[in-house]
Amino acid sequence: LTSCYSEKLREMSVLSLLCSCLYSQPLPNTFDMEVKSLNKRASCQAFEVILKSPTEPSPERPQTLALPPQKKEPSLGELQRRLEAAEERRKSQEKQVLKQLAEKREREKEVLNKAQEVNNNYSKMTEEKLHHKMELNQENRMARLSALKQRLREKELHAAEVRKNKELHTDLSG
Repeated sequence: LTSCYSEKLREMSVLSLLCSCLYSQPLPNTFDMEVKSLNKRASCQAFEVILKSPTEPSPERPQTLALPPQKKEPSLGELQRRLEAAEERRKSQEKQVLKQLAEKREREKEVLNKAQEVNNNYSKMTEEKLHHKMELNQENRMARLSALKQRLREKELHAAEVRKNKELHTDLSG
């Protein structure tokens, strides 16, 4: 069991994992490792892993960690070119924003014009309905008045006839 753990730890040693993070190419496992069993209980086992440094440095392994290359100072021409490019991007972005604002204003104008048109149409329709209603009321009023006058004439004719008949009847009886 100890040799099994020892081989697994050699395959996946912490140091090789750390080196794989620092270097893109994996380093060969050149470290000696000793595994000692500390406790053997029924519920668990404990091991101590001792890493020993190699006796001689490997030619494949770098001696020191390589520092990232230093950035060189950009030249005046490079800075000027970057500033001009940034200015162009800013102008382009400003044009884009102005274009979007103009489109938004145009859309708002269209919406306002359409709302005004709908409002005018509604007003015209309402006014037409009101005129039509007033004309109907006027016609109904005139019809009621003429009907009332007609009834009054009929009553007057009837009253005149009754008077005439009464006079005739009084003349005959008298």
